[in-house]
Amino acid sequence: MTLSTAQQNPGHVASWYAATANDKTIRPILEGTLEADVCIIGAGFTGVSAALELAEKGFSVVVLEGERIGFGASGRNGGQIVNGYSRDFETIEGRFGPEIARKLASMSREGGDIIRGRVTKHGIECDLREGGFFAAFTAKQIREFETVKKSCESYGISGMEMVSKADVGRYVSSERYVGGMIDTRGGHIHPLNLVLGEARAAESFGARIFENSRAVSVDISGKRAVVKTAKGRVESRYLLVCGNAYLGNLLPKITERMMPVSSQVMVTEKLDPALLNRLLPADYCVEDANYVLDYYRRTSDNRLLYGGGIGYGGQDPANLTGIIRPNMIKTFPELANTRIDYAWSGNFALTLTRIPHVGRLSDTVYFSHGDSGHGVTTTHLLGKILGEAVAGHAERFDVWSSLPSLPFPGGRAFRVPLTAIGAWWYGLRDRLGV
Repeated sequence: MTLSTAQQNPGHVASWYAATANDKTIRPILEGTLEADVCIIGAGFTGVSAALELAEKGFSVVVLEGERIGFGASGRNGGQIVNGYSRDFETIEGRFGPEIARKLASMSREGGDIIRGRVTKHGIECDLREGGFFAAFTAKQIREFETVKKSCESYGISGMEMVSKADVGRYVSSERYVGGMIDTRGGHIHPLNLVLGEARAAESFGARIFENSRAVSVDISGKRAVVKTAKGRVESRYLLVCGNAYLGNLLPKITERMMPVSSQVMVTEKLDPALLNRLLPADYCVEDANYVLDYYRRTSDNRLLYGGGIGYGGQDPANLTGIIRPNMIKTFPELANTRIDYAWSGNFALTLTRIPHVGRLSDTVYFSHGDSGHGVTTTHLLGKILGEAVAGHAERFDVWSSLPSLPFPGGRAFRVPLTAIGAWWYGLRDRLGV
C-alpha cells in the first residue's frame, strides 16, 4: 500500500522521501515584481546548486519553482551517488576527441565531492552513506566493467575495484550475480533532504525561493530577462533555466532536445535490521549492469528501497510495482511476502547523446538539462558550473556548451516509439546475455 497524500509533505509526490522530509516549510508564492542579479527557473538539484553557489558569492538570487523544492527527479530518485556520466570515456573520446574526454573526466568525480562538502559545511542531515556496488549478471558484463575500470584509470580516476563471484556476498546476498565492481567514492543519500538542506543553506546567504510559482513566459529580448508567473514577475541581469524534465513547453529550443523518461521506485515496510545486515552487509547502494537496470539500497529506518523500470515520454505503468516487485523477489526471494509501503515514479530528462545539454540562449541566459540518469552528481557539478559562468569564469561552462546536441529523430511525434524500440533491443540482449 502507499500512504495517503495527507500523511505526506504537501505538494510533493506521495513517497517515502516526502514522508521523512526534515523540512516541511512551504515557501511563499511570488506576487508582484522583483529585481535580482540572477533568476533561476527550477528548484531541483541544478537550480538549487547554482543558487547556493551564487548566493555565497554575494549575488542576489531569486528561484522560481512551479511546485515544491525537489518536486521532480531531485526529490524522487534512487538516492545513489553514481559518479561519471551515462556514457563511458571511450565513447566520449570517440565522439568528441581526447581533449574533451580528458576535461570531462577531470570533472567526473566532482559532483559527489560537492555533495559531501555541502553536507559537512552546512550540517545537512540526509543519511549520507559511502560506497556503491555495480552488479553483473554475465561474464560479458564483467568484461565491460573491467574495460570501464581500465578506461577510468587511464584518465587518472581511481577508487574502483573488481569483485569476484566469491566476494559478491560482501555487498549483496543474492545468487543472481556472477561478480561486479565497487566504487569506493560512490554512496547514497536521502535526495529530498539533501536538496531541502541545500535550499535552506542558499536562503541563509540571501537567496529567495518561491514555490508554486511556475514560470509561464520568458522574455529575453531586452537587456534584462523578464520571467512572468501567474501572480508576479522577476527582472534579472542573468537567467538560469534548470527545469529539466519538468520544464514543459516554456522554451521549445531546449525541450526539443530532451525527452522525459519515468522510472519507478518502491519502499518496503520496516524490516528486521538483522535481515538487512545479511542482505546488504556493507550498506552500499547497488545498481545492476542491464540496459534497463534495477537499483536498490537500505534506508535509514531499515527498509529496502528498490527501483527500476522505464517509461519513455514520462508515461507511468498502470501498476507501479508490477515490474520492479518481481525483480526484487528474484534478487531477494526471502522478501516475497514483504509489504510495500510506498510506491511512486518520477521523470528524468534524456538526451539523444546521453550527455547533458548545456548552453546559452543569449549572452546572459544559460541552461543545463538532460543528465540522462546520472543526475544526482552531474546536477551538482553543472549547477556549480552555471554559477561560475555567471560570476565571470566560464571556462568549464564553455567545455560543456561546446558539445553538440541533437534533436530526437522524428521530432516529438516519433521520439518515444523510436527510443522504445532501441530500448527493447538492448533489453532483449540483456535477457539473452549477449
